[in-house]
Amino acid sequence: MANFETYQEYQRIEDIEEDSPHGEEDLLVHVPEGLRDSWHHIKNLDNFFTRIYQFHQKNGFACMMLSEFFELFQLLFVVTFTTFLFNCVEYDILFANRAVNPTGPGQNPLDRNKVSLPDAILPSQQCTERIQENRWIIFLLIMAAIFWVYRMIKVFCNILRYWEIRQFYIKALKIRMDELCNFTWQEVQDRLISLQREQQMCIHKKELTELDIYHRILRFKNYMVAMVNKSLLPVQLQLPLLGNLVFLTQGLKYNFELILFWGPGSLFQNKWNLHPKYKRAGNRLELAQQLSRVILLMGVANLLLCPFILVWQVLYAFFSYTEVIRREPGSLGARRWSLYGRLYLRHFNELDHELHGRLGRGYKPTSKYMNSFTSPLLTVLAKNVAFFSGSVLAVLIALTVYDEDVLTVQHILTAITVLGVVITITRSFIPDEHMVWCPEQLLQCVLAHIHYMPDHWRNNANKSETRDEVAQLFQYKAVFILEELLSPIVTPFILIFLLRNKSLEIIDFFRNFTVEVVGVGDICSFAQMDIRRHGNPLWMSEGQTEASVYQQAENGKTELSLMHFTIKNPRWQPPQESSVFISHLKEKVHQDAQGGPPTQLLLSEAPLCSSLLSNESGNAPDNLLASVLAHPVLTASGLPGRDRCFVPPSTAASAAASVLSSLSISHSQLPNASRSHSHVLLPSIHPDSTMYRSDRTGIDSMSASDSRIKSTTMLSEFASAEMSLHAIYMHEVHQQSSLPHQRTSGQWQNPMPMRDLISNTGLQTHSGHTAVNLSSMPTPLRGWMEEEEEDAEEEEVLNRGSTPKQDSRSSC
Repeated sequence: MANFETYQEYQRIEDIEEDSPHGEEDLLVHVPEGLRDSWHHIKNLDNFFTRIYQFHQKNGFACMMLSEFFELFQLLFVVTFTTFLFNCVEYDILFANRAVNPTGPGQNPLDRNKVSLPDAILPSQQCTERIQENRWIIFLLIMAAIFWVYRMIKVFCNILRYWEIRQFYIKALKIRMDELCNFTWQEVQDRLISLQREQQMCIHKKELTELDIYHRILRFKNYMVAMVNKSLLPVQLQLPLLGNLVFLTQGLKYNFELILFWGPGSLFQNKWNLHPKYKRAGNRLELAQQLSRVILLMGVANLLLCPFILVWQVLYAFFSYTEVIRREPGSLGARRWSLYGRLYLRHFNELDHELHGRLGRGYKPTSKYMNSFTSPLLTVLAKNVAFFSGSVLAVLIALTVYDEDVLTVQHILTAITVLGVVITITRSFIPDEHMVWCPEQLLQCVLAHIHYMPDHWRNNANKSETRDEVAQLFQYKAVFILEELLSPIVTPFILIFLLRNKSLEIIDFFRNFTVEVVGVGDICSFAQMDIRRHGNPLWMSEGQTEASVYQQAENGKTELSLMHFTIKNPRWQPPQESSVFISHLKEKVHQDAQGGPPTQLLLSEAPLCSSLLSNESGNAPDNLLASVLAHPVLTASGLPGRDRCFVPPSTAASAAASVLSSLSISHSQLPNASRSHSHVLLPSIHPDSTMYRSDRTGIDSMSASDSRIKSTTMLSEFASAEMSLHAIYMHEVHQQSSLPHQRTSGQWQNPMPMRDLISNTGLQTHSGHTAVNLSSMPTPLRGWMEEEEEDAEEEEVLNRGSTPKQDSRSSC
């Protein structure tokens, strides 16, 4: 993060839609009699809206309370069962190291009776005496009992709170519990906004917007996303021998939030207001020293609690993962999005379910990209270890089949189990020799879903450095478990030795990047998605932003977050600066679409492109994305198109622009009776489902029919696909702005690995369109058609390429 040389004062801004004029707090508002006492003038709207959101996402009152009770009994079970295993089991008898009954005078001591499970369990009196004699066990049980009582009180408080939320859904939102699963969050949110007009849940504003609700639910999470984006949190560690590592666990994140947001000595005086002393620059050094002392005390507290937390982490991991590892040893080699990756890839104002859905769609392409890297040395070792282990296991199995008494030999079952696990693990490191990967195309497919990619990844997808950085976002499950186990040990040292050194930067960050919005409170200024204040000129906001280097969000997060929020909330009215940026982007898309491939051509190539990218989903949005991503590869090959016509080379940006432009044409023609060719792309999309809409009237979200559910699901899928297209397009345009010397005729020229057609084709622009000189181009493949037919086709393509097409595009 850049050093702050100029310090601006904390700012208070009015609501962007001017719904909160001065003096509105004194207005008298009529409230229906039945709802006045319960939900008028809710004091803590942050908690209220958060509970409404969690109630919806966790499927209602019954599921939530059942989960709460099971978590409570799970804690009780782990403590009691562990105590029982350590104090109430006679392991000498269980392992047959001692006879169950004393031997008689005429018995051989080696003759032992068959051991049953009750024989190895001590009587309750003896078990109690063992527990009472161990003071450490008594101390740990007391600590666990105190924590369990605290959790039980919290569960009963949650029951009362969520019962109120249940009543709010039924009485205020008119949503029955048996219908809750049929409503999307956007529909619940629309009802909240409508309810605000009837009764003033927030008395400081007449109307709530979608952004107001997001700000209250994600107030602290937006701060965390911004601090990760500006590299303020010390989560990247430089260790000897291990190099650059990212370490962020649930425990460390919990400590960050405890110190900064809601713990004793935090920067916020309540859920929605930063403490006034942190809003002034005069005493920043004193406040930094005070924050440093709070961090030190928190680090020492973590150090003292380290043994207890570590024991709990080990026990919980043992009970949670042992059975899974025994049943599926390869599960440790599976990958998951790291906690750091979830913060790094998260948009401003992106709810949990939106993030999980987006990263879930990106899971398969990211796994394929990571699997495209293999270590030859590790492969050789894995093959040989698998051979030797398999040989020994085959002999043991053959002996067991021949005589089952072999199983009674000591440690035979253990050896068979261990060898099977070793074989399963080693085979996971042996690549499929029949698979062929294209890292660049796979990484582009990953970008389409995760939306963020550092500039130095481009054209370096096959390098191990890029793979290692992706692994920081997409880690092995075994690495996740190991980090969580080490978290109680590492967290105190990160707090004491790293976070304390950031105290002054943290104080400056919260003062410089906090604004007060009327009716919402103090929020992170980045969450406003203000292009003028936090835009980056290299991300299509040139001439629209006044931000200095350290005020700009990194990696285009402001611009991409604005596009994501606009697409996910089509009824939201953006402020003036944001509207100008969206209009500029729309004009740029239409301009670049003139040189892009026709949409119908992309649709016709969808099956081939899906196969090229190993896309197995088969749904329309994913197939469309595959066409956009793989089309440049097909055109770069120099092969004729599906109808045996030459297709000019294009880029992913021009292909994405062509599809986005067709969406605009489709929705502008939607009220007409006739349907254009672009309607084939999105037959069921409503104008409110895309950024390129001609009006803001929409389907009544209060209805609850089966057709509405299907339509809503389809709209959500295509909205995600539209955002993916915008991410691809904006990254391509960003590359053009960053590397202007690589632009030719206004288009990004990608390297063409199969055949260099740039030197063999004459690409000339005339009136904004591309004309193809086919007379100097060698025919890629002969024998597909007669020479006369081929000349006619070439002449037709030439005529089409020089004739402007405004309403629709033919496919060559």
